[in-house]
Amino acid sequence: MSRQDQKWRDPQQGDAGEAAGEVVADRPDRRRWWPLMVIALAQLMIVLDGTIVNIALPSMQSELGMSDGDRQWAVIAYVLPFGGLLLLGGRISGLVGHRRTFLISLVGFAAASALGGAANGTGVLFGARALQGVFAAAMAPAALSLLTLTFTDPKERGKAFGVYGAMGAAGSGVGLLAGGVLTEFLDWRWCLWVNVPIAAVALLGLPYVRRDEPASRTPSGTGAGGLDIPGVLLSVSGLAALVYGLSRAESRGWDDPLVLVLLFASVALLVAFVAVEARVRQPLLPLRVLRHRARGAAFLVSALMLAALFGCFLFLSYYAQTVLGYSPVEAGLTIMVLVVGSLVGSMLIAGRLLSRVNVRTLMVPGLLAMAAGLLILSFLEADSEHVLALYLVPAQLLIGLGLGIVLTAATSLATAEVGYADMGTASAAFNAGQQVGGAVGTALFNTVATTATAAYLRTHGSGSGSVTAGTVHGFGVGLLVAMGIMLVAALVAAVLLRPRTGGASAAGAAADR
Repeated sequence: MSRQDQKWRDPQQGDAGEAAGEVVADRPDRRRWWPLMVIALAQLMIVLDGTIVNIALPSMQSELGMSDGDRQWAVIAYVLPFGGLLLLGGRISGLVGHRRTFLISLVGFAAASALGGAANGTGVLFGARALQGVFAAAMAPAALSLLTLTFTDPKERGKAFGVYGAMGAAGSGVGLLAGGVLTEFLDWRWCLWVNVPIAAVALLGLPYVRRDEPASRTPSGTGAGGLDIPGVLLSVSGLAALVYGLSRAESRGWDDPLVLVLLFASVALLVAFVAVEARVRQPLLPLRVLRHRARGAAFLVSALMLAALFGCFLFLSYYAQTVLGYSPVEAGLTIMVLVVGSLVGSMLIAGRLLSRVNVRTLMVPGLLAMAAGLLILSFLEADSEHVLALYLVPAQLLIGLGLGIVLTAATSLATAEVGYADMGTASAAFNAGQQVGGAVGTALFNTVATTATAAYLRTHGSGSGSVTAGTVHGFGVGLLVAMGIMLVAALVAAVLLRPRTGGASAAGAAADR
């Protein structure tokens, strides 16, 4: 291998005039973009697996003899460890090394996917899905950390985060479409096996991923010491109780004793976690990561945004299949309008402007565009005419564009001005906020929609036509609530993000202030 290639692969071996860990942006070698391919594929797998099995659930249930009550665990078994272990995964990434953590979790995720695809019973399937969640909880913060540390040049950073944001924004829609295609034309098992070739391609580019910094070069005082065991126990139990409690609130109701116990326990555990983190010497989540004004705004805005959007995804899937009578594949193709919009927003708009304008200029209009899209969808009725032209296409384009823009800008800001050892923690906190936001949004949307539907049926009767109309009406009320949440997110971004906070300036800092 040439000296030039070795210098690019390991920036710490460069000339004395080059900053440690800095990627030289003016090299013509296109292989400097290979790490982006690896990281983007990992992000696609993580997001895709949150939705790809949803459409395959009936086939799984039939073949494995799964009961109706157990069917939901094919989803919960993945979401629960993923959300609960994210902070621990981010801390491990900072201690062990982001590249090493990424490699181990990528291989582990692929192996768990292969095991799940070969499952001959529900126990193996649920166990494999849980293992996927465990490895995803380490891979997500490691991937975002590597992206932030690799692309430091403002122009290249914008492009890189645009691609990364596109994978996050489009992954859920792609998962729904892929799940329908694979289930209909191959077998439900391929919804899990598909991760194996994706991981294999990612591994081909791993030699070009930025090497870990030696422990001696990690800044002191940034958490390079031992593991905060009390913080680990409190955060894992608190986040897991919160995610599980919210998931059960959808079916059991908010006043169910189990749901109430889980939610109250999660609040108590997380409050205790914050108290512990403020006192220990080497905290699992240094509170300085959250106190940063702009970064805290990025965490909050992304959580609110996903809380508002999860109900939208539920509505689009229901309306396309139940009201319009589309097949799962046709329904997935309908949602691809949103996916295309998110790709344009992340790669062509945010990716190009991130280094030129401040993030508030990107995020506030993006959030308002999504609010407008949700408002359009709320006007849909069971017997609406010209649905695609007047409602679904314009609404999804607005939501997709806004999602791509905001997610790209927020992801870049979430890891700005963070030291090497705290990078994994900041990345994990950002991902954890999104998981909690999505769980809260799903539970809240279902509650509002169900309540509104019940009120509609009491007034209009319970005939078959009324049930469909009532369900669509309930979704419409839920979408108005989601629009309100999106407007709150826009207000938070407008107030907390100062005009001088920009993508370029944020990318250039190397340590917390």
